[in-house]
Amino acid sequence: MENSTDRRSRRSPRRRAPVWPTLFAFAVVGATATGAVYWQGHARPDAGGTVSSSVSAPSGGEASVETVGPVVDGDARLAAAMASVTVADGAEVSVAVLDPDSGENAAYGTGAFDTASIVKVDILAALLLQAQDAARSLSAAEKTYAVAMIENSDNDSASALWRAIGTAAGLDAANERFGLTGTAGGTGPLWGLTRTTAADQVALLRQVFVADGSALSEASRAYVRDLMGRIADGQRWGVSAAADGAGGSAWALKNGWLRRSTTGLWVVNSIGRVEAGGHGYLVAVVSRGSATRAEGISLTEAAARAAVSVFADEDRAGGQKPS
Repeated sequence: MENSTDRRSRRSPRRRAPVWPTLFAFAVVGATATGAVYWQGHARPDAGGTVSSSVSAPSGGEASVETVGPVVDGDARLAAAMASVTVADGAEVSVAVLDPDSGENAAYGTGAFDTASIVKVDILAALLLQAQDAARSLSAAEKTYAVAMIENSDNDSASALWRAIGTAAGLDAANERFGLTGTAGGTGPLWGLTRTTAADQVALLRQVFVADGSALSEASRAYVRDLMGRIADGQRWGVSAAADGAGGSAWALKNGWLRRSTTGLWVVNSIGRVEAGGHGYLVAVVSRGSATRAEGISLTEAAARAAVSVFADEDRAGGQKPS
């Protein structure tokens, strides 16, 4: 089930500089006309079409520059892939994808979206972080709530753990440590109206699926991963459509869906890790404005397939990756 309560009162995302921890470790230094962004300390193109890598020296100048060859513009490739995705009039979608092994990433669309039930992963991550800080294990009741909340998307369990973490204040405090910069917890009991971005959801997934730089312990990360790999049968849609296999070994996910009472239109989201071509990818799709839940599901699945194809097709073709 999903939280269908609709309130206009909500918190605005905190306005801090958007940073994906470890994914993007340096400052933006330029952008192309297509919207592709290049990051200081990572590859960027020179006037001749090749790519060089540079790092700022402590004095503010640049250190030596080494030419490393062509770079894949992930954002541009994803935009091209998304051109074939049908987005109904009035609907919006944003998607982000990360290859944790290479650091390759791509994003499409902007803005903050209501989370609906994908926030349940964030709630559980915040609970586990608080338990780590207190040097304790989850209680039997907390584990029961966590299983129902993630595997079955049970709303009463989510509400219980939302209160346990301290509602929006507790979520926001955990997210600051996780490196989420565009997410703000919903007002009062309205956890489903937490606002987030696709980029933030990939940053959250990185906390769960990648050890390097995670604030969560291995035991905490394994616990979340296990629950996300055992989603109830009727909820195994969304980013799993981009996997090339079935079952929990090919995907681990959490979906969210919410019909807004003010418009009658649907918020449909999906986040998780998928295996494609023998490689793992972290994918987040957020959408709003679909006329039906089925239409929203189709949109999230098409967007997830487009996102993974940007790098999965390249891997199969032996394409050049950024340094």
